[in-house]
Amino acid sequence: MNAQIQTTSVSRRDFLAGSVAASALSLAAPHSLAAGAEAPSSNGNKALIAITFDLEMSRNFPTRETTHWDYEKGNLNEETKRYSVEAARRVKEAGALMHFFAVGRVFEQENVDWLRKIIEAGHFVGNHTYDHVNVTATKLEDVQFRFSRSPWLAAGKKPADLIRDNIRLCELAMQSRLGIKPAGFRTPGGFSNGLRDRPDIRALLQDLGYSWISSLYPPHPNTDPMQEPSRAIIDAIVAAQVNAQPFAYPDGLIEIPMSPISDIGAFRTGRWQLEWFLQVIRESVEWAIEHRAVFDFLAHPSCMYVVDPEFKAIELICELVRQAGDRAAIVGLDNIAQRDSP
Repeated sequence: MNAQIQTTSVSRRDFLAGSVAASALSLAAPHSLAAGAEAPSSNGNKALIAITFDLEMSRNFPTRETTHWDYEKGNLNEETKRYSVEAARRVKEAGALMHFFAVGRVFEQENVDWLRKIIEAGHFVGNHTYDHVNVTATKLEDVQFRFSRSPWLAAGKKPADLIRDNIRLCELAMQSRLGIKPAGFRTPGGFSNGLRDRPDIRALLQDLGYSWISSLYPPHPNTDPMQEPSRAIIDAIVAAQVNAQPFAYPDGLIEIPMSPISDIGAFRTGRWQLEWFLQVIRESVEWAIEHRAVFDFLAHPSCMYVVDPEFKAIELICELVRQAGDRAAIVGLDNIAQRDSP
């Protein structure tokens, strides 16, 4: 998921007033995830923090001029796989679990033992489509770079049929290589309005058996490249957490938004230093803990192994939750969906 960064105007006053929205979270208790975690009922009034990785290659990483990943999103390099395994190990050691979303072409690689190891540790793996397609596309050339360059791969299908088949193909690949069904669905690309204006796509996903999705990435301001974020920028990103809280669409499908700022937004768009990123993540997680809200950390190991080789972001989140005690828990998105289901 390469979250699309958009600009919006959010004042400090709007942030403080809007924080009330977080209290609207349902208090139905989710199931506990980690071994030795507290009873499910104890999470009802906790901040729920998720650490999620999209398993795909990202353009501009490891070098700025790298763009060929657009055509082979699932061809994960060894660095990306090692980073994913180690991140999972560290989070599990902290008593919690991660949620991964894999593009199906990952399963074309000869060896997927690294991902099987992650699953055997208890972590979750969801569907991110087979080719990292844009599920809202209405034209073939907008579905994915690969189909634009090689339209014969679509075999004459209409975009809607191609998208449905691409989602289903990822499911089949996961079942064939790992023997599991996907744990939820995340759209490639984050949409500022989620799927509010696409009931057809929501119906498609529900028809395929998904009760929750992750498609919304709230708009927020960003800096010019290589500029340290100002206090106003940081406050606005923290304010955007109000718009990253789970909700149900009219048809009952649960939306679990991705929380800003993503690693792609920070390190590709903003070209930030790691310390700036960590500050924003810290303040955003602290906001979620204070308001018993949800924070869904969105990152890509293909980016993070380059910009954060020492896992400082993950370690920071785990430490903040540890310090929060019974006020917060690191959970999978399934747990968040259970708490926020109608």
